Amino acid sequence: MRAIPSKTEAPVVPAALALLRACLRIRELNILAVLILVGALISVFSPYFLTTNNLMGVFRSFSLTAIMAVGMMLVIITGGIDLSVGSVMGLSSLLTALAFQHGLGASAAVAAGLLTGVIVGAFNGLLVTRIHLPPFIATLGTLSIGRGLMYIITKGVPVTPDVPDSFTFIGQGYIGFIPFPVVVMAVVAVCFSVVMRRTRFGRHVYATGGNETAALLSGVRTARVKFTVYAFSGLIAALAGVISFSRFVSAEPAAGFGAELDVIAAAAIGGASLSGGVGSVEGAIIGAALAGIIANGVVLLNIDTYAQQTITGCVILIAVSIDIWRLRRKGR
Repeated sequence: MRAIPSKTEAPVVPAALALLRACLRIRELNILAVLILVGALISVFSPYFLTTNNLMGVFRSFSLTAIMAVGMMLVIITGGIDLSVGSVMGLSSLLTALAFQHGLGASAAVAAGLLTGVIVGAFNGLLVTRIHLPPFIATLGTLSIGRGLMYIITKGVPVTPDVPDSFTFIGQGYIGFIPFPVVVMAVVAVCFSVVMRRTRFGRHVYATGGNETAALLSGVRTARVKFTVYAFSGLIAALAGVISFSRFVSAEPAAGFGAELDVIAAAAIGGASLSGGVGSVEGAIIGAALAGIIANGVVLLNIDTYAQQTITGCVILIAVSIDIWRLRRKGR
């Protein structure tokens, strides 16, 4: 006689398959799997990839992109876009440098840089919510305004004031063997992850991007939500600008040039849907990490550095194509 399987043993395989399917539906896990796979492939061909110095260097290099990608993710979830983050990063770096140049202390200089980001972000929010400009046009305009102001103020010459050691620690310091910008990145990621998952504001952000009309009828003040996420995006980009100036102690007129493309790429790779309503802070961080590891791998494997943009572009197209394919399957 064959043994009759017990009721507790029978569902094991179906339960395992259900768990696997559930995991595959989680975008962040898929992106994380790609990140691990890319890292493993690079480590096979380069023994230097998994060294502590190299990994900490990689984390430091993509930390600013990851920080800004968190703010970009908030905007994209509402169905918008913020092209001005690169200019905000450079402008806040410049205002921080000018504050030091005029004799202000570290706290006042940092406050000046962060306030710059909040003002530009709030201006973007007003253009989108009050004047009802398309986010692409509104933030493209502020991108050009910010970049022009930087060249007008500096006359094309870098600003390099004397700064105290306590300020340079922000961009150059370490906590143990971990660069301080990486610690800032982790704090920003944890804070906004909690906000998006555990607060009413986070739910309203997703509702606004998912279906703005339905959210409005449900009592969500969608205009206020959009204004707030643009202000947050400006603040976070300004934080990256302050860290950048602290690291290099020089405010370049071209600082942050093109950074918006890297930030949008990180958000897109991280699973953000440009149609709104979908995205996560964790995905943005993983997307920035994947782009950073690809850039590092290009250097370690002696690949033509011009190929880095091509590879990153291919990753973006693949990530967005998979996202659209999933949406179509879900709609069936």
